[in-house]
Amino acid sequence: MAETRRLFFALALPDEIQSQIISWRATHFPLSAGKPVAQANLHLTLAFLGDISADKQRALCQLAGRIRQSAFNLCLNDAGQWLRSGVIWLGPRQAPRGLLQLADMLRAQAARSGCYQTPLPFHPHITLYRQATQAVALPAPDFSWSFRATEFALYSSNFKQGRTQYQVLEKWPFSEQ
Repeated sequence: MAETRRLFFALALPDEIQSQIISWRATHFPLSAGKPVAQANLHLTLAFLGDISADKQRALCQLAGRIRQSAFNLCLNDAGQWLRSGVIWLGPRQAPRGLLQLADMLRAQAARSGCYQTPLPFHPHITLYRQATQAVALPAPDFSWSFRATEFALYSSNFKQGRTQYQVLEKWPFSEQ
């Protein structure tokens, strides 16, 4: 059987914003909120691909390279919790059209390539905690981080020594218009 890798397309967060979010999270959520996502793993998933062979990875990368997308501004100013999936998240109140278009294109390409895509609508978010199965008080909506999204990337998810680590495999820049 061919070797596979667990892959996804995502937007990275600038390092400075990652640090600010980690500090904010530490002061706004109790230690018992769930399993915190490591700072280096904060990202916004565009399309989850699953366990992918090297051949399918190459094909998906070729398709991703054909996408023409303008850079866009992203404002992270909303937070929520999905008890069923045990996730506490941070995201935009109003997702930019460019973000939604990019996710739709990547998800459609993934589905056409045989990667299962959830029928649920895309909800752009950054996972702050996993295994958050008890309701927590959400912070007052007086927070906001903004940045210009200038590229997207293909990541692999690797589980080593009891920890999940994400590795960028390839990046595609957006155009500035």
